[in-house]
Amino acid sequence: MLRQLYIRNFTLIDELDMEFHEGFSVITGETGAGKSIILGAIGLLLGQRADLKAIKNGAEKCIVEAHFDLSHYEGMVSFFDENDLDADMEDTIIRRELSANGKSRAFVNDMPVSLTVLKELGDRLIDVHSQHQNLLLGKHDFQLNVVDIIAADQQILSGYVSAYDSYRQAQRRLDELKEQLEKNRQNADFMQFQFDELTNAKLADGEQEELESQSDTMTHAEDIKQALYTADNALSAEGTGIVVQLRTATQAVRSIEHVFAGASELAERLDSSYVELKDVASEVLSKLDNVDFDPSELEAVNDRLDRIYELEKKYHVQSVNELIAIRNDLGLKLQAIEGGDELLEEQEQQVKSLLQVCREKGKQLTAARQRGAQLIQKQMEERLVALGMPHGRFQISFADCEPCATGFDRISFLFSANLSSPLQPVSQVASGGEIARVMLALKAMVSGAVKLPTIIFDEIDTGVSGKIAEQMAHIMAEMAAGGRQVISITHLPQIAALGTTHYKVYKEETPHGTTSHMLQLSPDERVGEIAQMLSGSAVSEAAVQNAKQLLRI
Repeated sequence: MLRQLYIRNFTLIDELDMEFHEGFSVITGETGAGKSIILGAIGLLLGQRADLKAIKNGAEKCIVEAHFDLSHYEGMVSFFDENDLDADMEDTIIRRELSANGKSRAFVNDMPVSLTVLKELGDRLIDVHSQHQNLLLGKHDFQLNVVDIIAADQQILSGYVSAYDSYRQAQRRLDELKEQLEKNRQNADFMQFQFDELTNAKLADGEQEELESQSDTMTHAEDIKQALYTADNALSAEGTGIVVQLRTATQAVRSIEHVFAGASELAERLDSSYVELKDVASEVLSKLDNVDFDPSELEAVNDRLDRIYELEKKYHVQSVNELIAIRNDLGLKLQAIEGGDELLEEQEQQVKSLLQVCREKGKQLTAARQRGAQLIQKQMEERLVALGMPHGRFQISFADCEPCATGFDRISFLFSANLSSPLQPVSQVASGGEIARVMLALKAMVSGAVKLPTIIFDEIDTGVSGKIAEQMAHIMAEMAAGGRQVISITHLPQIAALGTTHYKVYKEETPHGTTSHMLQLSPDERVGEIAQMLSGSAVSEAAVQNAKQLLRI
């Protein structure tokens, strides 16, 4: 539950530090006193977008901080673990800071977090019900969510969602296959021409590099022959060649081996060099004999290269390997066209099979929802009687719809305030006061199923008064008795009197401008506040006595 709220430099608030208590609390104050400012500050803690205009005029930064006691909500521990946050269940601190330079920062237990994480946490801590939320009553998603909560069908719903996702993925693959096959069939003749062209080219891996080497060699044949001839002459010319001279040097050194100690080693080295150079000379001569210039062969090599270059340019690639890959891909597509009907049939069968599984899961979900709907109908009619509609009727209609992420059900909340009027969609026939009562009854049911620590009602009593308002207050008090904190912002004394804790928001004019304040009222101050709500600014003795009656003192 919310234990403490601290606000500084937020719109009309200089500084506010307020403690909150468990049970049913009420907040009162004149219109424009600043109740909406308090809610706006709480909204920042729940991850709502920040408006720099909210920073008090002249201030550099505004701060909103709240302390929560979550010691009775063990399920919250997983949230902190999943988001790698420090957990202090007895004092969880959420803080939001807005700077005049446009920066917005959020913290959970002094650790910086994103607004996404802050919003997710806020959704688990506080439910703020304002008047505009009454519009949700006519929304299909809201109605379905209420039924799912009361039906407690999350496991069944998860199973359906998983089956539906599998079906949708298979359907997408089928649609893509149909589109691809149709596209391939339209281009079949052109694809066949391309496949034949590349096949007839008889391309071979590494062919281009080898041909380019041959072309370079034949193009420079004369230069190569001249260089090899010069090298051969230097190595092997009669009398002057290096090999011959080296042989002579070796023999000379060998002749002094018996008289010179170092001659043997020199001779061995000369022998080794002689063998190596003789081998080089032999290879140079061999290559010289093999270098020949054949114009027709060069022409054939260049013609083949031109064909390869032409294909690479045509298909926007830079290698024979890429051309081969295109040819192979075209071959696979042509095969797919030939066997396309078979592939299509297999995929269609898979879609049908998964749709059947989806329908079976959907039937289970619908059955669970119908059981939940019966429970809602029974409880709602009981609550509507308590809220001053003894002949009020509430039903939930079911209609089939195409499979979607939420199931096969199109549901509608039907309502009639009296016996003579037919049941119709609640948003079309209920008055403002009736919608407020219907929403409160729904909230009371949902709060029993969803363990939210704190629920704030922002003037949910609009359009009601007297005994009905008192009954609404009793329902909110019952919700609080179920172990949660309920706070109601109200203009009605009947509701204010039933709160266990009473806060007042008021404005004060100072030399520095208008400021909003909030305080917790003492028992005597409560009497005065409720008397003023009953009679206006001029509080009469009758109003004071009436206030005491409402407060049961």
